[in-house]
Amino acid sequence: MDLEQTLKNCKNLNRGRYDCLVPLSGGKDSIYLLYKLKIEYGLRVLAYTADINLPKVAWNNIRTALTVLEIDHEVFSPSPAFIRKLFRYLLLNQEARGAVYTVSYVYAPLFEGDAIRLAIEKDIPLILAGYSPGQPDPNRMLYEFSPKLIREEDWTPPHLKECGEFTQEDLGRFYNPLELPNTTQFPRYLAPYHAWDYDQNEVMRKVTDLGLVQRGRHASPIVSNYPINWLMMYSDLKHFGYNPYAPEFSALIREGKASLNYWRIMAPLVDFMIRHKVLLGKEVSRIQKWLDLTDEDLRICLPEGAYDPPLLRNV
Repeated sequence: MDLEQTLKNCKNLNRGRYDCLVPLSGGKDSIYLLYKLKIEYGLRVLAYTADINLPKVAWNNIRTALTVLEIDHEVFSPSPAFIRKLFRYLLLNQEARGAVYTVSYVYAPLFEGDAIRLAIEKDIPLILAGYSPGQPDPNRMLYEFSPKLIREEDWTPPHLKECGEFTQEDLGRFYNPLELPNTTQFPRYLAPYHAWDYDQNEVMRKVTDLGLVQRGRHASPIVSNYPINWLMMYSDLKHFGYNPYAPEFSALIREGKASLNYWRIMAPLVDFMIRHKVLLGKEVSRIQKWLDLTDEDLRICLPEGAYDPPLLRNV
C-alpha cells in the first residue's frame, strides 16, 4: 500500500526534472524495474550506473534498455586506483562471514551513498532499487532504508577509518549526511520488489520478450554478474565449501519466486566454473591478476561485524 501511494504521489511533487532515480547494473531486475516505472507508472525516471568494471553483456543490456525505453542515464566512474585498493584490502582482510559479505557490504553502501548524493543534487524524491526479495541482508533493508540512516548516520565502515590504509580523501568517498546543510531534502530509498509479487523466471522472460535485452541468455543473473563477484564466490567456496548465494536462492525457491529446476542445473555448473576457473569462471583468474592476489592471499582474519557501519545494523 505504501509503495503504490508513494509512486502515485511522487508524480505530483514537481520538485525537479525527475520523479525517481534507479540504480542500473545491467541485470534483469534493474532493467525490468525501469520498464515498470516508466511504462506502467508513467514516472520520469533517471537511471544511474556506477561503472566498476561491469562486464560487456551488462553494458549491452544497459544500452539496449535505455534505447527502447528512452530513459536518461548518468554514469559515475570512480577512480580505478581507489576501487582496486579497496577490493584488494577487503579480500586480504576478510571478516568471519567471508568475501561476499565483506566486499559487498562495503562497496554496496559506497555506491548506494553515491545514488543518494545524486538524488539530493538533482532534487529527486525517490531512489528505487532493483533488489530482489532477500537482497540486501535484512539487517540492512526490508523494503526501505531507514530515514534515520539516510539523514543522521555516517556510512563509512569503522575499520576502514581505523586501519590506517586509507586517506581522508578515500574515506570521504563514503556518504555522510552529517556533512550536508541542514536544509538538505533527503530522498526515500525503496526496494519495490520487496512489495510487489516477484518471480525470477517471469522477470527474465519479460525483459527478453519486451526487447530490453538483446538475447534471452543475457537476462540470466549469471552472465551479467559483476566480475569481482566471481572471485568473491571463489574465496567463499574455498573457505566454507558452498556458494555464499545458495541460501538466498534457496529462499526464493522455497517461496515460489525462483525455479528449482533452473537452479538445480545452474548452481552446480556455476560452482564448477568457479572452482576450476573455466568458462565464465575465468573471471576469477582475471580479477586475481588485476588485484595482484593469489589463492593464499584470500584470508579471513577479522571478527564478524568488523566493517559494519550503522547502515548494517537494525535501527
